[in-house]
Amino acid sequence: MANQFKGVIEQLNKTCALMGIESGELEILRKPDRVMEVSLPILMDDGKIKVFDGYRVQYNNILGPYKGGLRFHPKVNLDEVKALAFWMTIKCAVADIPYGGSKGGVAVDVKKLSPGELERLTRAYTRGFADFIGPYKDVPAPDVYTNPQIMAWLMDEYSHIKGENTPAVVTGKPVEIGGSLGRDTATSLGGFFVLEQVLKKLKLAKNKASLAVQGFGNVGMNFAAIAYRAGYKIVAVSDSRGGIYDKKGLNIEQILAHKQATGSVVNFKGAANVTNEALLELPVEVLAPAALENVINGKNAGRIKAKIILELANGPTAPEAEAKLLKKGVLVVPDVLVNSGGVIVSYFEWVQNLRHYYWEKEKVEANLEKQLANAFRKVWQTMVAQGNREMRTAAYMVAVERIVKALKVRGI
Repeated sequence: MANQFKGVIEQLNKTCALMGIESGELEILRKPDRVMEVSLPILMDDGKIKVFDGYRVQYNNILGPYKGGLRFHPKVNLDEVKALAFWMTIKCAVADIPYGGSKGGVAVDVKKLSPGELERLTRAYTRGFADFIGPYKDVPAPDVYTNPQIMAWLMDEYSHIKGENTPAVVTGKPVEIGGSLGRDTATSLGGFFVLEQVLKKLKLAKNKASLAVQGFGNVGMNFAAIAYRAGYKIVAVSDSRGGIYDKKGLNIEQILAHKQATGSVVNFKGAANVTNEALLELPVEVLAPAALENVINGKNAGRIKAKIILELANGPTAPEAEAKLLKKGVLVVPDVLVNSGGVIVSYFEWVQNLRHYYWEKEKVEANLEKQLANAFRKVWQTMVAQGNREMRTAAYMVAVERIVKALKVRGI
């Protein structure tokens, strides 16, 4: 993700130029409010001390408390965390929820840690940033290689430091300690709701919309299952080991069982094995990249045959690829809209924690659909008003307009 932050600022500059945003306001948006780095010494199981680098970037809180995930990954670095914090700022503003944007990370390979070492690392991270997070300051959530258990440890450590039970310090917690029903599938369901809105606008019937999903982790797997159960034809899916393709359509229920039994989707009976790279170039109506950033890039953009790119992952389409796709008439539905279901339901969880009143799953999902329908409508109208098919730019325009209005009203 080298120079990822530079890329997002270029997108911001382009958006602000189109909107005629004043240089002073643009200057505020170009820089994060706070960039923090801490050293986290951990006692390992072998009795040795190992020091990990921990990061937290609080980008902008003009619309509300900072909000952003915490990722544990060997390649975590400050440039990446800054870019992700900026994206969260945009994502929350597009979704029209009262949050700013932040992000956190630790450079670590969690596969090499024991459960005890992982817990000690999480608690050390919490202590390192305890003065800077909180229900009304900055609310972490799960991200790459973090999960509800890690959020539970973070909440527990923070509650001990503050001397009172504080469930609203994080979202994405287990339901037993204040997590929201529906949070585990919120990103996938949100992506599905956006897909339905797109097809409605393009007047494309679901039986005419074949789907390929790259990435069969939590988000991609749940998205594929939701779409399959709703009657969509999914012709290809893949995980880190490879993918499978059947132009007649795959039985996702059987593939879920196959993956559980074998650890991968590959070698599924009746389907052809394909590489992750080949999956991206299949003749489908909708391509949903749900794994890593920049999988659609300058090298393969010319071979993409999908008419719609539904960005379930963060940053799966490189800027140079997007320019080529737009020229071909491909509609790129941006990550800041498509995968915002997770942060929307995180907001619902936070509200429930603060009120000590919890919703049924049906209410969570109905409110998610309503929130995303409103966000989609605003972005689509902005795009149509611009007279193009640049949906990402339209989403940024919606977000920047809301942030700049708040800056002006507050007199900053």
